[in-house]
Amino acid sequence: MWSIPNILTLLRIVLIPVFVLLFYLPVEWARISCAAVFSVAAVTDWFDGYLARRWEQVSPFGAFLDPVADKLMVAVALLLLVQSEPTPALAIPAAVIIGREITISALREWMAELGARAMVGVSLIGKFKTAIQMIAILLLVYDKPLWGMPIYTVGFVLLYMAAILTLWSMVLYLRAAWPSLLGEGRLNEKPERK
Repeated sequence: MWSIPNILTLLRIVLIPVFVLLFYLPVEWARISCAAVFSVAAVTDWFDGYLARRWEQVSPFGAFLDPVADKLMVAVALLLLVQSEPTPALAIPAAVIIGREITISALREWMAELGARAMVGVSLIGKFKTAIQMIAILLLVYDKPLWGMPIYTVGFVLLYMAAILTLWSMVLYLRAAWPSLLGEGRLNEKPERK
């Protein structure tokens, strides 16, 4: 359980309250500190999976916790951004991204009950969406022009790109699972409804 990849995953969860605290600090350097914390979380998101595979330290605990840590950090960052700028233009892509994560997590859990979780494994478009989403959130959190570039505007555009890719990847996952959702691909027993 206490492998380096798992410690990096736990670090991402520990960084969430630090991120929230920094976001609300009434000091000039708060946003740049938030951006730094989010950057560390984004890098460890890639690095922990890489190390787990490279060192053959993939564990059930890490496989469970890694996506949880990712989704928590992204959801918290989007909620804080929407709270700081409560406009439909920001709330809509944030709701799409968070809603998709909930939907796909539920779909994966349900498909796992059927023994068909591999049908809704992480796709290449999902990885691309995650990369754009992380960059978008980082730029929105930073929120200051850099070298004359309108960082917030670039982040805003990237967030919409991430939302579009989010919907696209969700459609791909749902299409892959559709036979099972219709009851055509059930293995063994019917899953219990909650």
